[in-house]
Amino acid sequence: MGSHARVAALLAGVLGSGLLFASTWPLDALVPRGRLGPGFWPRLVLIGLALACLLRLREERRARSGDAASPGVLPRVSVSRLALGLACILAYVIAAPQVGFALATAAFIAAFMVVAGARRMPGIAATALLGTVILLYTFIKLVYLPFPKGAGPFERVTLALYRALGIF
Repeated sequence: MGSHARVAALLAGVLGSGLLFASTWPLDALVPRGRLGPGFWPRLVLIGLALACLLRLREERRARSGDAASPGVLPRVSVSRLALGLACILAYVIAAPQVGFALATAAFIAAFMVVAGARRMPGIAATALLGTVILLYTFIKLVYLPFPKGAGPFERVTLALYRALGIF
C-alpha cells in the first residue's frame, strides 16, 4: 500500500471512529445517571482506535520526512509464534467455561507472554496476577458482567477468590 493510501486509510479510521462515537450516545438513554451504560465500552474502544490511527499518522509523517530509520520495512513474522498465540486464544475460549474466568485469564496472560518472548518468571507471574485482578474488579465489580466461574472444584476456587478480593 502506498504512502498516500496509508494516510487516507488512517484518516478514514479517525473520521469513522468519530462518527461511530457520536452514534453511541442514544445507547445510554434509559440508563440512570451515574451508571455506565451500554455505550461506554464501544466509546472507549473507538477512542482507542482514533488514538492509534493518530499515532500511526504521526509515524507516517516522520517516515516521509526521513526521521525513520527504515520506513516501509516490516519485521519478519514468526509463523510458529503466530500459531502458538492463536492456540493460546483458542485454548482460553475453550477452557474459560470449565476452569472459570479468573484462572483461565491468569493462565492465558502468562502463556501469551511466554509465546511473545517474555522470559523472566517473576515478571510474567506478577503481570498475570495483577492483570487478572484488574480485569476482575473492572468487569465484575464495576460493570457487573457475569463471567464463567468454572465447573466443579473450579467454581469453589473462583468463589473463594472473589470473596478474598472483596468482589462478592
